[in-house]
Amino acid sequence: MMTDPIADMLTRIRNAQAARLASVQIPASKLKMAIAGILVEEGFLTAMKELDGTPKMLELSLKYVGKQPAIQSIARESKPGHRCYVKADQLPRILNDYGVAIVSTSKGLMTNKKARKEGIGGEIICSVY
Repeated sequence: MMTDPIADMLTRIRNAQAARLASVQIPASKLKMAIAGILVEEGFLTAMKELDGTPKMLELSLKYVGKQPAIQSIARESKPGHRCYVKADQLPRILNDYGVAIVSTSKGLMTNKKARKEGIGGEIICSVY
């Protein structure tokens, strides 16, 4: 039984890049699609597409720079047993703003940079660099 589907998604991405795969498939959900959309927008993944079938799956195309994966580190910050909420002025700067933290706010999922600009805090889902 899987208790944390977001951690499972991040682990699948991490394992697929360690195995030098071109893409990885994960079970689809609205939250996972939003996280994958931010990763594509920020340039950590090349593409994402939803596959038809039962159950619905997402296919994420992984990005490599030379032989190195574009994602050097991807970590779950807020866990089901220990939620991590921060105010706008306490949002983390990941690798001196070269990386991003994905934050769940009252206005939806966004990066820490966008949340800081809009002046809203929320739950830190994960950090990527």
